[in-house]
Amino acid sequence: MKKLESREDIEHLVNLFYAKVVKDETIGFFFTDVAKVDWDKHLPKMYSFWESILFGQMSYKGNPMGVHFPINEIQAMEQKHFDRWLELWRTSIEENFVGENADMAIYKSENIAKLMAFKMELARRL
Repeated sequence: MKKLESREDIEHLVNLFYAKVVKDETIGFFFTDVAKVDWDKHLPKMYSFWESILFGQMSYKGNPMGVHFPINEIQAMEQKHFDRWLELWRTSIEENFVGENADMAIYKSENIAKLMAFKMELARRL
């Protein structure tokens, strides 16, 4: 296995992850049916997002939380959905990468999922 150390590695990881996501019975519908994701636009954003998170490149421009609120209004994004997202992300990393950045990608994703799950639940209460 190799270390997660370049933009190309991130692209590979993100592509593997979303290949799993779109087929997943628990969360796939958010991407295919609810958000109707345009993958040609979404994937480069995700490459930049993770490049910024892991390597400090600051190539990502956007508001991840703001993008998810409208989806949450259409279909509740619940803890079980974030748990599954984390499971698929972690598996995609562990099957392909080792090292500090791989560990950091898992750690950061756990924090992101916790925050997003909390904010999505809070938004549904208001």
